[in-house]
Amino acid sequence: LQLFYILRKFGSVALLGPGIALSLIRELGPVLCALMITGRAGSALTAEIGMMRISEQIDALTAMALNPIRYLIVPNIVAAIIVFPLLTSIYNVIGIYGGYLVGVKLLGISSGTYFSLMKDYVDIKDVLIGLYKSFSFGIIVSWVCCYKGFNTGYGAEGVSKSTTEAVVMSSILILVWDYSLGSFLI
Repeated sequence: LQLFYILRKFGSVALLGPGIALSLIRELGPVLCALMITGRAGSALTAEIGMMRISEQIDALTAMALNPIRYLIVPNIVAAIIVFPLLTSIYNVIGIYGGYLVGVKLLGISSGTYFSLMKDYVDIKDVLIGLYKSFSFGIIVSWVCCYKGFNTGYGAEGVSKSTTEAVVMSSILILVWDYSLGSFLI
């Protein structure tokens, strides 16, 4: 919506669709999706593993000759590697469609204008960069949350502290890694 008014001043309303698509696919989609997943699933993952630590379930796995890292951590990291790009793709499609609804229904742009230049400005490299970012965010979030849950202090306060630390650290690392990748992949 805000981009439309700026583009209208320059007579470039046809660039609304490509502008929304590029900003979602390369930056906003992977970052915002990762931050939302961190708050919802990352905190739950840390709390779950932390509760297993304080209730000595992880020690019981070790006593049964099961590797707790292989049993608890690896499946969560693999799941994050698969889920983060999928959810980011869904987020991008919904965001582009939402931009279409606002542009066409509220602002009066023709649907052909919205989509016409999108194929010229958005290429496969942009999509791959967005997917690579979401893939790497999945590794970061799952690794940090599993680490914090696995090394939690004892008691409910320890789980609470570990969960908060995991969400904050993951969020900061997402933003720092996005800046680093953005600087490197431009």
